[in-house]
Amino acid sequence: MNSTVASMRQDPDSTGSGTRLPTTAYALLGLLSFGRELSGYELKQFSDSTLRFYWSSPAMSQIYSELGRLLDHGLVDSREVDGPGSRTTTKYRINDAGLAELRGWLVTSEAEFPVLKHSVALRLLLAHLVDPGSVEAMLKTYDEQLTERRRDLAAILDGITDDETFRFPAYVAQWGLDYYAAEKRTVRRILRDLNE
Repeated sequence: MNSTVASMRQDPDSTGSGTRLPTTAYALLGLLSFGRELSGYELKQFSDSTLRFYWSSPAMSQIYSELGRLLDHGLVDSREVDGPGSRTTTKYRINDAGLAELRGWLVTSEAEFPVLKHSVALRLLLAHLVDPGSVEAMLKTYDEQLTERRRDLAAILDGITDDETFRFPAYVAQWGLDYYAAEKRTVRRILRDLNE
């Protein structure tokens, strides 16, 4: 395949200026930090198979918007790659400035306590307004969804190699499995209580 290097847009004052990027931009830099050159579409696929378990996976439009921002700040490089027919695809790779920015964010930003936005918990809070059968059906559906999500995440964990690069993603995957197991225990306890 022939490729041509695209002109890079850079803002020399952006890195280290103290201006923080949106968390989604850091998430995309993080995905690119695994060393692969990815198109926007490939980043979407990667985020759907990783971020969705613990962070919201960005929409395609958000990915391209953030990639533009990262290019503007000189944190990623891009190049055009010939594709099928006359199509070209833009591939993105994190550069040294992007790695420095990402490392700086990881070290200096405070980890915010997660906000629990749990629609099942909200519905359970208001369950006095509906019949017990509706509550039970909702919880059983959620239990099935947890089983499916846990299976998906277990498959990802099984596919993680012993490469040191993937040590921490493996920790996150195990954390997710433990979270889903705890959710299942809670749901099943509530279902038992409802049936007593």
